[in-house]
Amino acid sequence: QVQLVESGGGLVQAGGSLRLSCAASGNIFSINAMGWYRQAPGKQRELVARITSGGRTNYTDSVKGRFTISSDNGKMTVYLQMNSLKPEDTAVYFCRYSGTRSYWGQGTQVTVSS
Repeated sequence: QVQLVESGGGLVQAGGSLRLSCAASGNIFSINAMGWYRQAPGKQRELVARITSGGRTNYTDSVKGRFTISSDNGKMTVYLQMNSLKPEDTAVYFCRYSGTRSYWGQGTQVTVSS
């Protein structure tokens, strides 16, 4: 099984920045993609950003130009640099590993105050 540990969440003022990290360990096979999802209270979990093994990235429209996903394959770590944060970015952010099976991290809280 793959374990994912997120870090970097916290409380930040609107307009501020945070960088989330997700370190993967365990039986890692054939990674197709890693990504970040978020779930706000009363909302469905949604894709924020993902990066494929080939380096292609995808972002939800609401974060384009503000968030950047990157990965370090040697460290088995994926990052999410979040700039110009808005209160609507407040959510629990989850790391996802996509291979032959998918795994989720436990999530890290991001709170953006207005």
